Amino acid sequence: MSPGFFPSIPPVKKLFCFLVLGASLLRGWNARADVVTSEATLVSGVAVVVSDSVITAGEINNDVERLAPTAAQRYADDRSRFLQELARFRDDSIERRVEDKLVLHDFVSSGYLTNVLEAFIDDQIRRTIQKEHGGDRAGFIRTLEAEGMTYEMYRRTQREQIIIGIMNYQNSSNPHKIIISPLKIEQYYQTNKTEFKVEDEVKLRMIVIPQSADDPPGTAKGLAEEILAKINSGIPFAEMARVNSAGSQRAEGGDRGWVDRAYLTPALRQVVFSLKPGQRSGVIDLPKTPEQPEACYLLQVDDVRAAHVKDLKEVRADIERTLMLEENRRLHKLWIERLKKKSFIEYY
Repeated sequence: MSPGFFPSIPPVKKLFCFLVLGASLLRGWNARADVVTSEATLVSGVAVVVSDSVITAGEINNDVERLAPTAAQRYADDRSRFLQELARFRDDSIERRVEDKLVLHDFVSSGYLTNVLEAFIDDQIRRTIQKEHGGDRAGFIRTLEAEGMTYEMYRRTQREQIIIGIMNYQNSSNPHKIIISPLKIEQYYQTNKTEFKVEDEVKLRMIVIPQSADDPPGTAKGLAEEILAKINSGIPFAEMARVNSAGSQRAEGGDRGWVDRAYLTPALRQVVFSLKPGQRSGVIDLPKTPEQPEACYLLQVDDVRAAHVKDLKEVRADIERTLMLEENRRLHKLWIERLKKKSFIEYY
């Protein structure tokens, strides 16, 4: 059978329940009470059986509900897309929970010793109680109860998360088991050179003088002209930026580092990319727009770098990280596929 959201009910009924749940989420969370009352039994049944473990429809439903508000807000005017997102949330939840059950079952069947693990879990919980509740165990338990959870449920959840983390590390994410050869890095670089292309860039310094609504018109421009005169007289641009600029890089002498055309507004872009290394602009007086307040700018280009492809030595570490992640995902997929082949899985 293929995975489904509600167990043991006809396909038409499943579709109806899913659409009603989605519609209620779009209308508002209070409307969901109508669905819960009439369909409460639908979320208490079995959604998937994995070996000797059960995943309930209620667990899947809870996962979907945690994510649904974001989708409801994003697709409030597109009911079809919203329901597609709910379906994706559901499928992702089922797959994640099935994988977790497979990993937990593999841990048990592999016969790992757990005495050290149990002591570690208890120590972690003690640390949490000490850090978040000042060592008040009773207060910690009351907090859990307010969230609908017992201490035993909390400990079991922590135990499972730790086991899954350990097993994932051993079987797919252990960096000591993943070796990326220099040849593979170079092949990736040659195949994906467009990823490392850099557009025309300038090393830019900027002084920003905002025009306050409380000041007479032209105040910012007048101050900017005074600053420019001092720079022209020999005072370093960076020094004047540290004293006068309202920009975020004031402490760095207005240094914005290497920037490309996309970093700048069209008006500033035109001026900046017409300058040569060591040149600076005059006073640029920009009116207020929805994207930026009224302000005057002084710009200095320290250096220019034409569009180019980064050298392999510049991107080697980034490529290695990318290939490590790809290999991690490949190993994880193979591991889960092996677990699935030797396990009983039934979808309802």
